[in-house]
Amino acid sequence: MVTTLRLQNFRSYTDDSFEFDPAVNIVVGPNASGKTNLLEAILMLSSGSSYRARDQELISHKAPWARLEGFYGADTRVLKLTRSNQTVEKSFLLGDKPFKRLSLERTVPVVFFEPNHLQMITRGPQHRREYIDSLLERSLPGYKALVGNYRRMLAQRNALLKRGRSFGESQLFAWNVRLSEQGAKIAQARQVLIDKINKNISKTYSEIAQHKSAVTIQYEVQFPVGSYASQMLSRLEKNSSLDYERGFTAYGPHREDITFILNHQPANQTASRGETRSLLLAIKIFELGLISKARGQKPILLLDDVFSELDGARRHALVDYLSNYQTIITTTDADAVVEYFSSGTHNLIPTTTASKLR
Repeated sequence: MVTTLRLQNFRSYTDDSFEFDPAVNIVVGPNASGKTNLLEAILMLSSGSSYRARDQELISHKAPWARLEGFYGADTRVLKLTRSNQTVEKSFLLGDKPFKRLSLERTVPVVFFEPNHLQMITRGPQHRREYIDSLLERSLPGYKALVGNYRRMLAQRNALLKRGRSFGESQLFAWNVRLSEQGAKIAQARQVLIDKINKNISKTYSEIAQHKSAVTIQYEVQFPVGSYASQMLSRLEKNSSLDYERGFTAYGPHREDITFILNHQPANQTASRGETRSLLLAIKIFELGLISKARGQKPILLLDDVFSELDGARRHALVDYLSNYQTIITTTDADAVVEYFSSGTHNLIPTTTASKLR
């Protein structure tokens, strides 16, 4: 839980401070007033990186440095970005201990939701793979390193392929073995997570959409998970000639898809925008529970202008899940949000409005 935040030379902020309530906080301002920058700052201070920009883009124009400081209960967290030639050096201070980067154990869990996340369902496979992998990186120790190792091995194998058979033939088998072993671990972890999502996603979706529906997530895996390593190795060996011609590796978890099925039809082909919103909300609600259980603490929930994307029924359904989490909501229309927290069953939830937006 974040209680106070100070931003210096960060994005549109010169030197501004904010205080947050333990429950629901509503950040109000017109478009381009810095609301999303505020959420980005909380995300960076909590997790160590931005979701939308490189470090160089986060320091205010012409400023030599940026500093973010926040109190998380009794703990102080500081992030400083310093320009150095053409790069930016990043350093953290947790209490009185310095760090260059944050391991999973040193991050504060956060769940972030913005309208652009709808593209995860409607666009290409890479968006869905990245989302599933991000869930695993934040909930399964060692998974981030596993994916990093796989990507490095994949880059090495692809480099050999581009140099031609005469150069890479003697080395290719060793990379095939390593890639298959790491690929199998990724596929197995993805399948376990997807099985967990499928246990309750139909129920959650039906509650949000206000009508009973069947939802499943299918992992379009290239090989059976139980024998993934051996079958991937066999395929890489048999198709090496084609890989040399193409110059890239056509098999493995980097080429697989995750398909969202709504009422027995692919959601990216048949779901309306309202159905897609409900599906994404159901997934984000699962994410809240997953991160809470994995980390042993409730994540901060950041909602960037989400209410404008939802109708009344879906707003009510979302609010029902917010009372157990510190939530920070941005909006251009306070009235459209406040009414859901100040009347009816939600009148016990305190709300605050963060100001001083630039």
